[in-house]
Amino acid sequence: MNENQMNDKVIEKYLKAGKILSKVRNEVKDKIKVGSKLVDIADFIENRTIELGGFPAFPCNISRNDEAAHSTPCRDDSVIFGNDMIKIDMGVHVDGYIADSAFTADLLGNKDLVKASEDALFAAIDIIKEGVNTARIGSVIESTITENGFKPIINLSGHGLAQYVTHAGVTIPNKHTNHGTVLKQGDAIAIEPFATDGIGKVVDGVTTEIYSVVANKPIRMKAARDLMKEIEFYKTLPFAKRWLKSKKLDFSLKQLIRSNILRGYPVLKEISGGMVSQAEHTVIVMKDGCEITTI
Repeated sequence: MNENQMNDKVIEKYLKAGKILSKVRNEVKDKIKVGSKLVDIADFIENRTIELGGFPAFPCNISRNDEAAHSTPCRDDSVIFGNDMIKIDMGVHVDGYIADSAFTADLLGNKDLVKASEDALFAAIDIIKEGVNTARIGSVIESTITENGFKPIINLSGHGLAQYVTHAGVTIPNKHTNHGTVLKQGDAIAIEPFATDGIGKVVDGVTTEIYSVVANKPIRMKAARDLMKEIEFYKTLPFAKRWLKSKKLDFSLKQLIRSNILRGYPVLKEISGGMVSQAEHTVIVMKDGCEITTI
């Protein structure tokens, strides 16, 4: 088994993170309605996670309509929900062991698109066990979405999880591929289908509110050094700009990105402007199936 696999104490932490996430996810669903502020939803999810004994594994993603991922409110955000298709992607960690789950809150009235990603998620989960190749999972996801009349977003994927690492090890494609990776007992993975009525690809948008550390090296500017001290807390996990309190924040972020110490995560948008739905659960691969930690 790999370094992320899997003694009883580690499993217990994965399960605890998943239990916290599931509770918060269920509590937030009734709060998502036309007129609600995005930042209030994000604050609720992140603060409630801490109250329950976990910590956000990444900033709550609240992506609307043609946005697929990496959208999170800015500080003092005033944006409210309209008749939107809303993806809520949330992560919880306990000592770095991560639960990652997403759902689509449909205020737009396109239940068929929501169903396509949900059906693909559970069709994929149904075949997961030790020895299954990720290429087969991708084929099942793609065929399920296309049978529902939509397209998968082919340049987004599910992923492995490791301690303090949100994307580790295996990649779980959302389309048919000729080659993949054989799953092992104890692998922790996030299955994450995206369905769209557009072309089926995403591109970077113009907004970036999420960052992570990619290197730890000296930097000359004092303000940037102060910011590095603040973000040490997050280790290798992504963090939101609105979480930070350092002075000269915009300047320091630019300096750290220019020095290849930080990377930003631009909002990802469907290239043709198509609507996007998302569904996601975290599972632990077992010999004859898998355990969903975020159900």
